Amino acid sequence: MEKGRAGGARHDARTAGPADEARRGAETAQTLDRGLRLLHLVADTPAGLTVTEAAHRLGIGRAAVYRLVGALSGHGMVRRNGDGRLRLGAGVLHLARRAQPLLAEGALPALRRLAEQAGATAHMTVVEGGEGVALAVVEPSWTSFHVAYRTGTRHPLARGAAGRAILAGRSGDARPVSTAGELQSGAYGVAAPVLGVPGLEASVGVVALAPLDVDAVGPQVTAAATAIAAALS
Repeated sequence: MEKGRAGGARHDARTAGPADEARRGAETAQTLDRGLRLLHLVADTPAGLTVTEAAHRLGIGRAAVYRLVGALSGHGMVRRNGDGRLRLGAGVLHLARRAQPLLAEGALPALRRLAEQAGATAHMTVVEGGEGVALAVVEPSWTSFHVAYRTGTRHPLARGAAGRAILAGRSGDARPVSTAGELQSGAYGVAAPVLGVPGLEASVGVVALAPLDVDAVGPQVTAAATAIAAALS
């Protein structure tokens, strides 16, 4: 009997062929796709959503959503609050911070061109924690004076050209935004949103110590934003 069972086990292993492997691969791919769709759904619902709502919007059963939530929660990507609603977890911020150097690297060539063209400090600002954060900054090489703007500087989205451009970009408005003295007295800014990069809310702009000619600088800023979007897509 022992020998027969062993022989049967060997027979089963031999008969598991390419079709079985393909089926298991398809099931794994489907689970991964559902998990990523759930993560995007939670990210696009700041107020959170219930398991039932997620199941309805994804077109799958509640049991499947619970399994996905368990896996995502284990990696810190999703959390369930006391009210039972699903929200993004801290693990997403960890991934975002790891991705920021890559974003900055992709943006630097366009920012250098913009700084030289406009004769003003160029910057790329991204959204983090509901605020605007300067991710990359390039100063012009030929001006006698220019604004010193530190990477990592945070500010409300409703103040300053960079934040206002991001807010405008949420409705698809790509026109450049100009402000004066909103973040720093005597500083002038022009910025445009970076559009077309999934999962990224950002803007590109310049800041100077003197009023900026929006008719001249605006197209330069918009062109830089378009170039960065292409580099990051």
